[in-house]
Amino acid sequence: MIDLHTHSTVSDGSLSPAALVAEAANKEIRVLALTDHDTLAGNDEAAEAARSAGIGFIPGIEISGNWTGSSKVPGLGPGAEMHILGLGLGSPSPAFLAAIAALAARRLARNLHILDLMHELSIDATWEEILAISGGNSIGRPHFATLLVQKKIVRNQEQAFSRYLTPGKPLYVPKVGLNFEEAAGIIRESGGIPVLAHPMSLFVAWGRLPDLVKALKERGLMGLEAWHPMAKPKYCRRLQTLAENLDLYVTEGSDFHGNLRPDRRLGHSGKDRKIVENILTETALGRAFPGILPQGQIKFDT
Repeated sequence: MIDLHTHSTVSDGSLSPAALVAEAANKEIRVLALTDHDTLAGNDEAAEAARSAGIGFIPGIEISGNWTGSSKVPGLGPGAEMHILGLGLGSPSPAFLAAIAALAARRLARNLHILDLMHELSIDATWEEILAISGGNSIGRPHFATLLVQKKIVRNQEQAFSRYLTPGKPLYVPKVGLNFEEAAGIIRESGGIPVLAHPMSLFVAWGRLPDLVKALKERGLMGLEAWHPMAKPKYCRRLQTLAENLDLYVTEGSDFHGNLRPDRRLGHSGKDRKIVENILTETALGRAFPGILPQGQIKFDT
């Protein structure tokens, strides 16, 4: 198995980068990408752990993006979020590092706003409590969800999101991400492949989705995460066909967060679907990562 979309404690996962790699090795995963939200901070630790474990490692990121569309190109649906995976980042450019620093500042402002909203609801919560839950790493909504569970305001993470932290709910604050073209550009100039993550989260009607994806490709998109746990298999197959018709890389990931999202299993892009090596050995994506499989068992044409 492989997995091209995972998270660690550096953003909003429950395992450290090294522990994530150890868990991947335990699950017999042979290639792993770490794609923490808006940060590269865990990649060095994960890469070293992967070398020791004999696992192929792809340094990555998941960037929050914005897309407004135009009169000819559809925008996103209400409450939609656009995320762009950057896979195979070689040497981050100065523009990349500056953009990530700006995103960190925006994330802090968003988190403080969520905390203010909790106070408005008379929820006794402190920044110190959130920091303790996050371990001092990048803070996101799952950490606020954990706090709501700890305070017995909700029973579990799923209820925290459905009642408080999704669009239209009292603790939801939208992200202010990078313009899509900027995000794709800084990924490409840093040696990476920009991939549209979990396209179903765009909330765009099927009849309009091809035009949107075409527009994104014209602005730098190179891949589509066709298979993801939040999408039903019939939709994933349609997304794969769309990607292939547009000559985009097809990727597949678990969006693993550890026990913060127990419904997502490492190495699986759906309840009964393992992410197998074919996505690297039998598609164009493999040529983007030659020799990534450990021990060099499989070679790719260039």
